[in-house]
Amino acid sequence: MLDEATAKDFPDWRAEFKRLEGAFAPGTIKSYLTDVERFVAWCEEHGLRALPAEAETVCAFLEGQAVILCPSSVRRRLYAIRKVHRLLRLPDPTWGEDISITLRRVQRAKLSRPKQAKGMTRDYLEQCLAAQPDNPWGLRNRAMLSLGYDLLTRRSELVALRSEDIAMRADGTLRAIIRRSKADPFGMGRISFSSRRSAALVSAWLAWRGDKIDPLFCGIYQGKPINRALGTTKVKLIIKEAVAAAGLPPDEVAGFSGHSLRVGAAQDLLCAGFDTAAIMRAGGWKSVNVLGRYLEFAEHNVWA
Repeated sequence: MLDEATAKDFPDWRAEFKRLEGAFAPGTIKSYLTDVERFVAWCEEHGLRALPAEAETVCAFLEGQAVILCPSSVRRRLYAIRKVHRLLRLPDPTWGEDISITLRRVQRAKLSRPKQAKGMTRDYLEQCLAAQPDNPWGLRNRAMLSLGYDLLTRRSELVALRSEDIAMRADGTLRAIIRRSKADPFGMGRISFSSRRSAALVSAWLAWRGDKIDPLFCGIYQGKPINRALGTTKVKLIIKEAVAAAGLPPDEVAGFSGHSLRVGAAQDLLCAGFDTAAIMRAGGWKSVNVLGRYLEFAEHNVWA
């Protein structure tokens, strides 16, 4: 629990996170806040000081969290504790051999493979597009699903697209610039190209949506477009609803997530004979290891 001096000097540690706005993604800041709140609450419950914390307190917290969280989430909570101490200019308790040993213990205690989203490969995509209703929601969702697959987007990249980020080309395809992503926090951007089908679907959506909306894919309220971008959670919901509407069984639907478009497109590129470098460039990957997990389930199709 905060002692009297700390409470006086730092009455609202949450306010310090406003300093991160513009330097970090909103989702990252939100995660930091949530993780620090968990730590502070845990310290209050156990009668321990959270700010500044002792290394022993942090180690005990991490080991307790390991019971309910995967190792990557435990590590993220450590980073959040580190960040709040630095923002408050307090002694940082998150470095040292005891912390390193605790993290290794957490990692070794759960030797499990990361859960991989089921890829929405071309066959699944075509089923989903065919199952969309003939109304404004179906028009938008067909364009989103097809374009997200073609551009290998993360869901955050897909909802961040704006009208000015796309341009129709003379050959009937579409050119898009993905200005900022998880692997590109400083907005260098990457250029991607769509199929003719996606270009046609996006054109049909834009003709209905009109030209006074900033987000490429916006919300729809009472049958009318609203000038508001969709949230990342909405992308996951649209994907799951699409595969359910396509008639897939519930256990298969459960495997799809907001990453499924990206995973499925990468798997299809591998099966089509593209090498790792080409796939990494198309999807903006920086890590071969991450891409390798996406491609594992496609390899048996390549060599079958």
